[in-house]
Amino acid sequence: MSHRDPRVDAYIDRAAPFAQPVLRHIREVVHDACPGVEETIKWGMPHFERRGILCSMAAFKEHCALTFWNAPDIVGEAAVEGAMGEFGRITSLGDLPPDDRIRGYVRKAWALREAGVTQTRPSRGDKPPLEVPAPLLRSLEADPVATQAWAALTPSQQRDYAEWIAEAKREATRARRLAQALEWISQGKPRNWKYL
Repeated sequence: MSHRDPRVDAYIDRAAPFAQPVLRHIREVVHDACPGVEETIKWGMPHFERRGILCSMAAFKEHCALTFWNAPDIVGEAAVEGAMGEFGRITSLGDLPPDDRIRGYVRKAWALREAGVTQTRPSRGDKPPLEVPAPLLRSLEADPVATQAWAALTPSQQRDYAEWIAEAKREATRARRLAQALEWISQGKPRNWKYL
């Protein structure tokens, strides 16, 4: 049985008038293609899930978007460039692919999820070795508590601090960031601790 999320109803109701029929239509086609699909809101937009994300839809000021998880394996060469999603800027029902094709994409996404296929992502390559700015190194050497806390941070947390200090263009900014970094490092906090 399909699960409809009232937050998706609210999202559609808040969308621009041109977008509402497009979003309602996409929703119905997805539910028709995949019985048991569940709706949710992720990253501020409606997503359809069945053992993981199948697809999502979004409304913007002047267009809508329909996006498929692992799109290269699902949509392939049919993808249109120029907007979020694989179908370009959708401004009316006429801009959507035929319903049978959308159903086919949803079923293919569902089949890939059922088969346990994971999303293919291009490799970003290896990051260069961490270069800790000299002022940070000197400050850490002078403070045993901060040195111990620094060693306990993960490499990515250390990189966050190092890059934050190194990216400062003015000396005053660099000094202010260094003082703030030492305070947080001594407390064992990663740089973005407020968002955890």
